[in-house]
Amino acid sequence: MNPSQAAPDARSQQEILGLLRFVASSGCLFIRNGSEYPATEARDHLQKKLDYLEKKGLVDSSEDFIARAATESSMSGKPYKVRCNGQEQLSAEWLKAELARLRSARP
Repeated sequence: MNPSQAAPDARSQQEILGLLRFVASSGCLFIRNGSEYPATEARDHLQKKLDYLEKKGLVDSSEDFIARAATESSMSGKPYKVRCNGQEQLSAEWLKAELARLRSARP
C-alpha cells in the first residue's frame, strides 16, 4: 500500500467487522438496484466493495465504509435499502444506527 493512502485504524477495523457481522446476521432483505438479496449475499457484496475501496485507500473510518461502500450503488447511484420486519429504510441510516449502538456498548 502506498504510504499516502489511508487505512482504517484498529478501532475502525473492529467496527467495520461488527457492521458486516450485523448485516450477515440481520435476517433483513437488502434492496440493490431494485433487486432483493438475502443478508448473507449483501454482506459478501459489501465485503467486496470494502476490499476494493481499501486497495484504493478510500476507507479510513467506519463512516467512510458506510458512505462509500454501503450507501448506494457505484454503478447506478441508486441508494441501497434494507427491509427488516416489513419496514424499509435506507441502508446508510440503518448502519449508522448500528454503529452508534456498537460504540455505546463499548466500555
